[in-house]
Amino acid sequence: MEHTLVLHPTLERFKCLSGASSSDPPQMRYSDFIVNEVDLDGNVVHLTNLEVPPEIVVEKKIKMYDQLNKSYDTELESFKSLTGDSDAESLKAFIHQISSGSKDSPSPIVLSPSSDKSHRTAVHNFFKEHFKFLVTDTVDGLDTSSKCIRVWFNGGGNNRTGRTSKKRKDRGQKPYDNRGSDNWPDHLDKFHLFKENKDTQEAVGLIGKMLGIQPRSFGFAGTKDKRSVSTQRVTVFRQHASRLASLNERLIGIKVGDFCHVKEGLLLGQLYGNRFTVTLRGVVADSEDTIKAAADALGKHGFVNYFGLQRFGTGSVPTHLIGATLLRGEWKTAVSMILDPREGEKDSTRKVREYYIESNDIDGTLKQLPRHLVAERAVLQCLKKCPGNYLQALKAIPRTLRMMYVHSYQSYLWNHAASMRVQKYGIDQVVLGDLVYCKGECTEKVTAISNSECEDDSCNTTYDSIQLDEISEIVIPEGISNSAKAIGEDDLVAGNYTIEDVILPLPGSRVIYPLNDIGRICHDLAKKDAISLTECVHSVKEFSITNMTGGYRRVFQKPKDFTWELLTYTDSNIPLVETDWDSISKLGPANVTRQENSTNGNEDVKNPFNCTRQQGSSENDTSLSTCNNDAEDGREVEVQQQPSAGCSNAEEAMMALKLGFTLPASCYATMAIRELLKTSTSVSFHKTLTQ
Repeated sequence: MEHTLVLHPTLERFKCLSGASSSDPPQMRYSDFIVNEVDLDGNVVHLTNLEVPPEIVVEKKIKMYDQLNKSYDTELESFKSLTGDSDAESLKAFIHQISSGSKDSPSPIVLSPSSDKSHRTAVHNFFKEHFKFLVTDTVDGLDTSSKCIRVWFNGGGNNRTGRTSKKRKDRGQKPYDNRGSDNWPDHLDKFHLFKENKDTQEAVGLIGKMLGIQPRSFGFAGTKDKRSVSTQRVTVFRQHASRLASLNERLIGIKVGDFCHVKEGLLLGQLYGNRFTVTLRGVVADSEDTIKAAADALGKHGFVNYFGLQRFGTGSVPTHLIGATLLRGEWKTAVSMILDPREGEKDSTRKVREYYIESNDIDGTLKQLPRHLVAERAVLQCLKKCPGNYLQALKAIPRTLRMMYVHSYQSYLWNHAASMRVQKYGIDQVVLGDLVYCKGECTEKVTAISNSECEDDSCNTTYDSIQLDEISEIVIPEGISNSAKAIGEDDLVAGNYTIEDVILPLPGSRVIYPLNDIGRICHDLAKKDAISLTECVHSVKEFSITNMTGGYRRVFQKPKDFTWELLTYTDSNIPLVETDWDSISKLGPANVTRQENSTNGNEDVKNPFNCTRQQGSSENDTSLSTCNNDAEDGREVEVQQQPSAGCSNAEEAMMALKLGFTLPASCYATMAIRELLKTSTSVSFHKTLTQ
């Protein structure tokens, strides 16, 4: 049964973090939440085809042929001056053996011993630059003080024997390259990853397992939501696109396509943001004008740019509380907070936690503890080796996860400061002492190393928190702290800044604080948790706010390219929005009547699939027209709406609100939706969205 969504016309525009309204929550399905990555050039990433470009294979064959059929006399002369006559002659004979086209793979050669590491490095680099079809490694020499460089032919094959074999008996002493096949061009392959109800780490891990390569072979700009349908860019090291494409027949809820070559792999943060398409079902309002006013207000004024609740976990022990404990240097207490039983967990997990508390049996606990509880397992394994060393146990947690605790405390302080800024000074104008970026500076100069927003409120606060954490850290380059300033009297008189320019700091060593009451509030909030924003009570740098650079974040965020539509549907089991895979497979949703609007007044939004469009005016003079993307010569094709089971007449039709907007990588779509619906920010409320 769907929850009813109520749009109330009299609620104030912005509610602060502590505010709440009692309207019923909508039922959010992952198929109603579509996320498409937006690259740094502003292009929205879509899955458009699954074909393998033919030039991929041709390029490799031509490149290897060219390398093996050219003269290397000049390079060999240079190599002789670097290593001597003997090694140069050995290499010349080795290259001749390879070029002769022998079916048997030539045995590697070993160069003369050298105890000079810098010289060996120069030799390795020489091969990388001049002999790209050869690879080198280092082996022991005749005595312990010397090493020898071994040279291999990087001829290819992906037969899992020789250099690329995992089995030591097949490859002898040859090094194993676990990033992929050696038979691949120098550049990487980029593809678009389409996934349903899976987070990025899970999808990439599954693809890597099927290819037999490590997760580190992949690169991506951000982690996409689990409870969503999303498309993003991914790069992979040394893999044929044909191999990747062949997985589509076996993958469930995952598709890969749009293959191309790139010179560099993707890194976290290399994106502008995400394009969200969110469908809210079961909308109830006193009039359509109420819906229009609420949607237009969101597009025009934006929302308070809070960190989403996922940032703090959904368990009974919020991640920011663990972060505060770490900042105080209370290592034993932090370990207890991670290991102790928690409310709301599965009975099986709770019993394992209770077993450890009662028995202190680490081995027995590890045997029962679910593998996805990464932090708990890391802590216990370290305590087994180093009993009583709680700091070392905390450092055993993967860095991304353990730093998430501290970063969530930064976010907690920022959220409260933002709430106080709205409560105290309103939402209409800048005030004396507010922080802004200096004119000519911009937020893009602050590099956000970030994952994308995660909407999976069912994530636990351990392993899944690695994916759940949207913003790992905002890193400020040297000197960037000067890009922020406090508003002075001259700025107010000149009107140089608006409310949209106001920023607040994420605490750190390179930020400044507002020169009004909000600056004092930031310090007072931390002081209540016995934490100083300017001094550290312990010497562990990674758990110290004073060792973090900090950053800035806009208090108000406007959605970009904001559009909205009212959809009328009768079957609650059908999808209401077309996905990238629907477009490819020509299986777009149907049985939908739609009324489309955008904040820029353009109501003629292109319909991506067959539909009946309902266009309304303020006088409620409604006309019906039909559209069909496949219609020829402008002929109209009428689409009959089929009644679903249990819905035999139009009176039982339901209404949905479809939103489309783009947000920067550091912003949460849930906070935009919260502003539209005036819903509560409590964890218990948001848990109901996925029940």
